[in-house]
Amino acid sequence: MIELKDINKVFKDKNQNEFYAAKDVNLKINDGEIFGIIGFSGAGKSTVVRCINLLGRPTSGQVIVNEKNLLELSAKELREERKKIGMIFQHFNLMPSRTVFENIAFPLKHSGLSKKQVQEKVRELLTLVELTDKESQYPSQLSGGQKQRVAIARALANNPKILLCDEATSALDPTTTKQILGLLKKLRDKLNLTIVIITHQINVVKDICDKVAVMEHGKVVETSDVFDIFANPKDEVTKRFIHSTTNLQKIEELISENSNVVQLKKGEKIIRLSYLQKNVSEPLISTVSSKFGVVLNIIFADIEIVQGAPVGGTVAIFSGENQNIQNALGWLKEKNVGIEILKQE
Repeated sequence: MIELKDINKVFKDKNQNEFYAAKDVNLKINDGEIFGIIGFSGAGKSTVVRCINLLGRPTSGQVIVNEKNLLELSAKELREERKKIGMIFQHFNLMPSRTVFENIAFPLKHSGLSKKQVQEKVRELLTLVELTDKESQYPSQLSGGQKQRVAIARALANNPKILLCDEATSALDPTTTKQILGLLKKLRDKLNLTIVIITHQINVVKDICDKVAVMEHGKVVETSDVFDIFANPKDEVTKRFIHSTTNLQKIEELISENSNVVQLKKGEKIIRLSYLQKNVSEPLISTVSSKFGVVLNIIFADIEIVQGAPVGGTVAIFSGENQNIQNALGWLKEKNVGIEILKQE
């Protein structure tokens, strides 16, 4: 387990004024989890992840990894613990004058392994990241996705139990990003890794993470499993992230512009329906129409599967007798559907 307790990281500007890059950060990351830390630029997420391996030493607090407070270790003890924590970066940090093989072998330089054992280890890692045909090539001959695969292999050279990923997909196109995330998930399952992912891309969190912490101005403002974050975001920062991935918010623009799409007849309502729990599985729209005699004219619908359950919702114009609409809304609430009336006549 990784546990950050009361982490503060203070920097000083040129005038010696102090500012907090991380303030009162508390996180628990369980073994085998893929844990995301998300925030806009300057939120403090990279500062926090660098505290886990003490690449950036916190000003105060405790960094507990596998029940050891890293801040209390001697330099020698810390070097040994760091071998159990691999790290990859946005820009790969490969050595351009060394081949793929040499880049991956570099962390094994003082491992005590024989030349043959190093060769076997490197080729095993190349197989893991699906680059067996690239060992003699140089970084300049590789695509961005291939460079990140090399970086992942190098980070795994010392058999770490933890892999830190600092904006590891930010320099990649969407297709390659998906491939790298798929690889990380496969490696987590195969090697029983704990993975911490720093990102400003909410889709990365959605695609791979089990839990996520949201940061703003150096503080953790919300922590939950990924489904709950998408289904029921609480903090305004989290809501901004979620809203950036869905078209359900466009209805508010249409209403403010008084678009023809949102013109209502007497008794009609525009309602946003949101899935709030994982057990929503019934055909809600058709049931509302058949059971309550309410006509739904769908304006927007945006449903995705997150952690094996539907998340998102529907914006629709509800037409019918007022009591029937109220009965339908009551039934939907019983089915764990969020109700938000946006406009009514």
